[in-house]
Amino acid sequence: MIREIVTIDEELCDGCGMCVPACHEGAIRIVDGKARLISENLCDGLGACLGHCPRGAIRVERRDAEQFDEAAVARHLGHAPGEQPETPRPAPAACPSARLSTSPAQPPAGGCPGSRFAHFVSRGADPNNIAPFSDKIGNQPSALTHWPVQLHLLPPGAPVLRGARLLVAADCVPVAYGGFHGEMLPGHAVVIACPKLDDTGGYVDKFTEMFRVNELEEVTVARMEVPCCSGILQMVLEGRRRSGARTPVFDLVISTRGERLTRQEVPLEN
Repeated sequence: MIREIVTIDEELCDGCGMCVPACHEGAIRIVDGKARLISENLCDGLGACLGHCPRGAIRVERRDAEQFDEAAVARHLGHAPGEQPETPRPAPAACPSARLSTSPAQPPAGGCPGSRFAHFVSRGADPNNIAPFSDKIGNQPSALTHWPVQLHLLPPGAPVLRGARLLVAADCVPVAYGGFHGEMLPGHAVVIACPKLDDTGGYVDKFTEMFRVNELEEVTVARMEVPCCSGILQMVLEGRRRSGARTPVFDLVISTRGERLTRQEVPLEN
């Protein structure tokens, strides 16, 4: 039958394994150092794994494939259809860029770079001259024009999205980038999401519908430089591809120090 199903680019995949726990059906495993779709009938084609690949190696394509079989998934996971497995799924593997060589003088660094602690002095304020919250008078102006802003909560057909310039911001961007309200947000509708910590199962479908029904003028994806954050861009691009829209999509990258690094348009898929 013709349906949507996950495909994995082996050239891009580096075997980090972050997609494995994101697939609730257990359809993906690491085999010979690469992520593989082990059986077509275990993949529901919803793309929950998309946002967890830091290399952008996973996409959803529409092609002739074996029908999704919920009973086969239940047998594969070892529980009855509709039941949750008794044992928790394993935690995601470390990001590939976190696999650093170490020496006795430097302890091993594990986990995603986005979770690695760093301490630095803010360049935007004097740390010795900051008043307590209770001493603040008045409010700083906000460029926000609508509510809610979380991707789970904003309906894809919300009136604010009609013909809008849409800003899709990773959760950390408004905190990291000091110019968020002054530079990024004015003139934009906005949604925020985290491709690493959110339940992203329906995100690709929601972006697809946003592109399909709103005739968006453009979309800017503002994300952090850490590899895991690239998942939000991949979900937006997959939504554009599924919808057939030709809306310009821009990739805006912010450093963990709050610096604006790059902004470039992402070409349409062939």
